[in-house]
Amino acid sequence: QVQLVESGGGLVQAGGSLRLACAASGFDASAWAMGWFRQAPGKEHEWVATLDRSGRRTYYASSVKGRFTASRDDANNAVYLQMNNLKPEDTAVYYCARKFNTGTDYGDTTAFGSWGQGTRVTVSS
Repeated sequence: QVQLVESGGGLVQAGGSLRLACAASGFDASAWAMGWFRQAPGKEHEWVATLDRSGRRTYYASSVKGRFTASRDDANNAVYLQMNNLKPEDTAVYYCARKFNTGTDYGDTTAFGSWGQGTRVTVSS
């Protein structure tokens, strides 16, 4: 079955870095657009980044652009989110998700049909 498992979350001070991983199984992640979202306590899911299925382009939310980098490792069927210069407002549970193989809206949660369980990131001030 399709499965996504996030890892790499933790506690870090503001200005620090974390690298999140999303291990995919049951499908070839290189053939699908893959996204990162986050959800702070009591808030709705917020789009973070999406890698398109061609692997040529990556899209970022303005709140993380210049600080976060999403990437793929096709040999390991995994996607990653390198987070630098973390801020307290980055505190959230981070999810990776597989986009439906239609459309071009890379920032809408409804465009993603498979989700991991999330990994928690806490940034202290």
